[in-house]
Amino acid sequence: MIKLLSEDPQNYEDAPLEGIRRLMQKFTGTEIKRGQALDTSKIESIRMGTTVATNALLERKGEKMAMVVSKGFKDCLEIGNQSRPKIFDLAIRRPDVLYQKVVEVDERVTLEDYAEDPYRNQTKVEAKHDESDKNDLVQGLSGEAVRILQRPDESKIKEDLQKLYDEGIRSISVCLMHGYTFPVHEALVGKVAKEIGFEHVSLSHELMPMMF
Repeated sequence: MIKLLSEDPQNYEDAPLEGIRRLMQKFTGTEIKRGQALDTSKIESIRMGTTVATNALLERKGEKMAMVVSKGFKDCLEIGNQSRPKIFDLAIRRPDVLYQKVVEVDERVTLEDYAEDPYRNQTKVEAKHDESDKNDLVQGLSGEAVRILQRPDESKIKEDLQKLYDEGIRSISVCLMHGYTFPVHEALVGKVAKEIGFEHVSLSHELMPMMF
């Protein structure tokens, strides 16, 4: 475990990167200079937290917020994935969710190819993800072929987000299906939210473009 100031421009530009560098230097026993490329193959997992964020989680005193998800996934975070230390415990105490409201966006994209395909067939796509208004099959940021099954209705998004804003919510977190490789729909939600006046808009493809 190592603790660093979140901001210390005289010593380092990026606290998470500096923390990783110091830990790798400690456990590998070799000097790693700042700015040197890190061999991440030696890292199995990393956990990071800031004092402000950790206290907000523990005290549940953070700002009211809402989640925006793909239609059909409203209860996904509340249901969870059964990952818990005592899997057979009948008296489970689940932590409260951090959001107050959930908005579902009627949109859907899917990956055209599958990892289970023994022949590893890969669909060739000409159109890029940012040309999706004209194509139903596009290439995602990760290089995968993405099929657009349902495009979101911008006017409906605006209507739903305006209701949240009128209820006093000023922060939203947006996490849509396959947003890591196809961020177009998330970006649309973000644009509408900022036009309405939301102060904090977090888009999953900007914060952590990863498949979960």
